[in-house]
This record gives sequence, C-alpha cells and structure tokens, in this order.
Amino acid sequence: MKSVLIVLGIIVILLVSTAVLGGVAFTKSTRNEVKELFKESDMTKPKVITEEDVQDLPEPVQRYLRYTQIIGKEELNTVRLKQGGYFRMKEDQKWMPITAEQYFRVDSAEFIWIAKVRAAPLLSIHAKDEFVEGKGNLVVKLLGLITVVDAKGNEVDHGELLRFLAECIWFPSAFLNDYITWESIDNTSAKATITYDGVSASAVFHFNEKGEVTRITAKRYMEVDGEFVLEDWEGQIVKYKMFNGVVVPSKVNIIWKLKTGDFCYDQIEIVDIEYNSLSTY
Repeated sequence: MKSVLIVLGIIVILLVSTAVLGGVAFTKSTRNEVKELFKESDMTKPKVITEEDVQDLPEPVQRYLRYTQIIGKEELNTVRLKQGGYFRMKEDQKWMPITAEQYFRVDSAEFIWIAKVRAAPLLSIHAKDEFVEGKGNLVVKLLGLITVVDAKGNEVDHGELLRFLAECIWFPSAFLNDYITWESIDNTSAKATITYDGVSASAVFHFNEKGEVTRITAKRYMEVDGEFVLEDWEGQIVKYKMFNGVVVPSKVNIIWKLKTGDFCYDQIEIVDIEYNSLSTY
C-alpha cells in the first residue's frame, strides 16, 4: 500500500511539473512574439486627441469618445492588459476560470492574446489568439505542450480582425484610425468597418444616452463540427471603469445569438491596462 502511494505521489509530481514547465515555456515563447511585434511600433511622441478629430464622426460615436475622456489625451499606440473571468466551449459545460494577457499594436491593427484555462485541478489549457501581418491564428495546447487546435484561414482572419475592432473599446483612440470607417445608423447606433491588409470586417456599436457602448453586434464565423458557419455574435458591456485616465468597459459578456437561444461562452473582466508601453508582463 505504501509503495502504491509513493508511485501515485510521483505521478502527481510529474504531472504538476509538466503542467508548470509547459505553461512557462508556452507563455515565454508567445511573449517573445509580442516583443517582435512591438519592435516596429512607432513610439514617436503620440499626438493629442482634439475635438476636431471627432467632429466628422456619427453623433453617437462622438458622444462615446467624449464619455471615455480620451479627448485631450495622447492617442494610444500600444496596449497591454490583463484579464480574468470564466470560459466554456459548450452550452452544457461547466464554467472554467481563465486568466489572460493581451498585447495590441494599434497602428498596424495587430494583437496577441495569451490565455490559461484551468480545466481541472491538474489540467490546464493554454491558448494563443492573434491577428498579425493580416493573418489570424488560434493555437490551443494541452498543458502548454500538446497542440489540440491550430486554426487558420479566411474565416479565422475575418474573426480575428473583427475581434480587434470590437476590442478597440479598451483603447478608444483607435476608432479614429484611417483603417476604420463609420456609417451613421441612428442616434443610438453606428456601423464600423475595419479594413486592413486585404481583410475586412464590420460591427454595429450600440450606445446609450450617457455615451456608453452597451452592445456590439456582428456576423462572425463559428466552428460547428469542423465547418465554419456565419452566426450572430454579440458583446454585451456589463460595467465600465477608469484605467489610466480613460473610461473603458471592465466587464463584458461574449455571446453567440443562436437559433436555439443565446449561448454566452466568455465572461471577461479587465484587471489592468497600460498604454504606450513596449514591455510585456
């Protein structure tokens, strides 16, 4: 009995060591990619956002940018942030805790997201989601070592650029870039289209009277049984908070609007944001 316990103990130690080392290696490798991404970033003194910069935008977008308090501040050229929250892949699946860090290079509409999902006490899933040089890629590795997903292609490119567009809410001066065009809908909504490196995606931003973005809606590709299907997708803003003088959403729920009903698969909480820094966490 004693020898069995010793063997089990050794197995547990090996599993824990493998998980830790695999996660560390995965994160280190991905952070090195971020450093390469930031190398080419233009860090000359950022311009200051003025009222003149927003005056030609649809009225609800102007109202929103004033609400964020970005006017009068420097434009945000690079971004790093930390996330917490919960994630699940299926409607009947238990929520799993997730932690992530994400890096954006705003001038080139690029990002790299590094995440860890705690699927079970000794089982971690590590993921890298990115849009770099006009290409999207989602990589998922069990214990940071065993590749279980490596998604690429036109539908992934579209989805990742759409993700960048939606996540500009965390660095709102990006909405003033030439790669985004705005189309007025009414006093509470406007359509944004982002085009970069041959890829294009659109989303409708919904605003309240206060100026807050309350929802972001779009058509996005969802993988179903190995095939991509265009479905209704929505980001619901739950709460706002000020980070470094800029008011941004701190809690967001991400939802597929399916024929069978709403499927919320991601509950995001922002715990830290830093702007115009070229370093990784």
